[in-house]
Amino acid sequence: MAQMRREGRRQRDDRGGRDESELIEKLVSINRVAKVVKGGRRFGFAALVVVGDGRGRVGFGHGKAREVPEAIRKATERAKRAMVRVPLREGRTLHHDVEGHFGSGRVVMRTADQGTGIIAGGPMRAIFEALGVQDVVAKSVGTSNPHNMIRAAFAGLTRCESPRMVAQRRGKKVSDILGERRGEAAPAEAGA
Repeated sequence: MAQMRREGRRQRDDRGGRDESELIEKLVSINRVAKVVKGGRRFGFAALVVVGDGRGRVGFGHGKAREVPEAIRKATERAKRAMVRVPLREGRTLHHDVEGHFGSGRVVMRTADQGTGIIAGGPMRAIFEALGVQDVVAKSVGTSNPHNMIRAAFAGLTRCESPRMVAQRRGKKVSDILGERRGEAAPAEAGA
């Protein structure tokens, strides 16, 4: 019985290994931290990593260890477990402008025309590259701390909705939602 469980676990790990090889891993920051003990200082490292599949799934993780590779490994594992799906328009940009808040940090992310590229700095650039976004304009207001910027960006990205999601929630058709978004009169209102 235990042997079968171990084999099943191995099979799942192998299957997960193929998916993990396709993931994009971006190291955002490494911070050296010191713990003062009786004999002096003990140094450790804290790593912040963003992981994405390049097709609309992204996550971030934080890991601490005595050695840099171990801290990165821990952060990567946590990022893989915390991945979220973000709907993308045409697989290249966000569906709508969105703001994210975390602490005193505020992040503004705006959709962009094709060919604009990723106009974002530092940690947010890593998120968009791992997410698979090709055209976006983003600005961080209030903080330059990478942890807070990433948390604010994720707070905004988790609020992104596609027209299909909005239509389903409201009980309407996608064409009705898209017509309203472009400022056109809905078909029912045009006849009145």
